[in-house]
Amino acid sequence: METISQNNYCTSFYSIIFNSCDDLTLCYRLHMVTWNVATAEPPEDVTALLQLDVQPPADLYVIGLQEVNATPVRFISDLLVEDSWSHAFMDTLAPRGFVKVTSVRMQGLLLLVFAKQAHLPFIRNIQTTYTRTGIFGYWGNKGGVSVRFSFYGHMVCFLNCHLAAHMNYALQRVDEIEYILENQEFDMSDTPYVRDHKVVFCFGDLNFRISDHGLHFLRSSINGGRLHLLWGKDQLIMMKKKEPFLQEFEEGPLNFKPTYKFDRNSDTYDTSGKKRKPAWTDRILWRIKPKTPPSGDFDDDEMASTSTDEEIDEYPLLVTQDKYTSDMSYGVSDHKPVIGTFSLELRKRLDTSLVHISPLGVWSADQDALLTYTVQEDFESSTWDWIGLYKVGFKSASDYQTFVWVREVDLPETNEVIQISVDKDEVPLLGGQYVLGYYSTNLQSIIGLSANFQSKRAVMEGLVPENSNGIDK
Repeated sequence: METISQNNYCTSFYSIIFNSCDDLTLCYRLHMVTWNVATAEPPEDVTALLQLDVQPPADLYVIGLQEVNATPVRFISDLLVEDSWSHAFMDTLAPRGFVKVTSVRMQGLLLLVFAKQAHLPFIRNIQTTYTRTGIFGYWGNKGGVSVRFSFYGHMVCFLNCHLAAHMNYALQRVDEIEYILENQEFDMSDTPYVRDHKVVFCFGDLNFRISDHGLHFLRSSINGGRLHLLWGKDQLIMMKKKEPFLQEFEEGPLNFKPTYKFDRNSDTYDTSGKKRKPAWTDRILWRIKPKTPPSGDFDDDEMASTSTDEEIDEYPLLVTQDKYTSDMSYGVSDHKPVIGTFSLELRKRLDTSLVHISPLGVWSADQDALLTYTVQEDFESSTWDWIGLYKVGFKSASDYQTFVWVREVDLPETNEVIQISVDKDEVPLLGGQYVLGYYSTNLQSIIGLSANFQSKRAVMEGLVPENSNGIDK
């Protein structure tokens, strides 16, 4: 029986390190989704797709979609306001305390990253980019979009791809992946390319098919639960045996039914005249950056036991896949979504936010409000930086109730306590749970958050009565 080859080299190396320092590491949960939505609108409920009630809960959500409706009129409107898919995920995740970190769109390709509110100050150096491969690279119907950032000091990259279709283009798909990996650039000196990151997740509609087997054999193997009979002819598995750069990527076993191609709103494989063969087109792969070998001559055993990469030794990162499956309950597309959940065990390089923020005194629209902030570590600050007042459960950095500029002239020194006044007319009249967030224009992210605090309901003549319907406010 053929099984999917695994790149155990990096995993075993990191496991050895972690076994000796478990008390120094923390574990974070990553939930990933890839789905070719075939221009459909989002379903009414995406909670099952996000598995929000699973314990332990996720810390990060990364959602890669392909074939989002990108007709010219629709695409232009999506540039002006959030697209319907982004809204669906934001509306679902925000009440659970997840904030959209960033997103990137190229025609029908969309990549969204969400994080728990508490993690935002430790997600830094966020950059997005894209690479076109379809129609000679001029039209973005195929290619890859990516997000990279530092997560507690560890460089990670997520690459959402949509590769060339059809059975006979397996070699072209391999060439497209390699082209994206080698040519997609970031404006970061330490990680200018995708494979420079400590961990890379490459996923999407990779469009690899199952070769040779006839339609009847495919369907009978699937219906009989004999999926292993199909692995040996899966094009991606076969290509991994030939291509060294693909061998650097790991993938869990394909113990779920092929996710393409279905009649819409059904669990039935294609019954149209084309009768497309089922295939695992939708995949999630990951890669841990290999150790840097020492210069000079050495054999394989020496390479496996020696590392001169001090950062990896001192700040290890272990990636473990906990689940790799599909959700057959969603039928808006001819593809089924694929879900991958991971545990990220890491030793934090960062445990202090760049900026400390705190509200002062009572906040209400009855009086001007006060806050203080302190720069705890030097960073490239700007007079365009601002502090936003967010209602707990906010959706993104731009979803603030009001904001104030940090300072109009001189930028603060490290550890200098700065006090800022917020005009009472800018404070929300209605009370509730709020949080203050420092947004860095240069870093394009929230780099400091206050603790959640209660803002009191205003008691201002003609605006909000002290007692409404017999209930004290």
